[in-house]
Amino acid sequence: MANKDSFSLFSATIPDMFPRVIIYSDGSCLGNPGRGGWAALIREGANERILTGSEAQSTNNRMELTAALRALDALKQPSHVAFYTDSQYLRRGITEWLPGWRARGWKRKGGKLANIELWQALEQVIERHQIHWHWVKGHSTNRDNQRVDRLAKEAMLGKAKEAN
Repeated sequence: MANKDSFSLFSATIPDMFPRVIIYSDGSCLGNPGRGGWAALIREGANERILTGSEAQSTNNRMELTAALRALDALKQPSHVAFYTDSQYLRRGITEWLPGWRARGWKRKGGKLANIELWQALEQVIERHQIHWHWVKGHSTNRDNQRVDRLAKEAMLGKAKEAN
């Protein structure tokens, strides 16, 4: 049963034999717009992968979307995904707003939709997976959220990323 901080999106029926994956993602931006960084932690059983990247000119929201897109796109087969984010923009965009944007020709009620190409790419990649979206409070006691926050900031600043 979903609560206010956890939403399911079942775009496809994924058999139980497919992997169960946990993803944490975060984006960061210095200046907003300014230099941006993103990070994702992907956990499949005992295996863990870290993905990071940066852009010279971006926004925090673009980095949040990029982290989610890169993490989900990195999954090699359809999966059951528990996805954790501290971004209401990402979580609500996927679970609430996306169907309306699509129905209006990828426009918001108020006009132009920002980050349209990222939303469209996310729409395509989520169809391969069964995703349960979780919102976590940023900068709180969730260790994995703190970890991807730190990694996104390091990527933004061009520091060496954590060893995989």
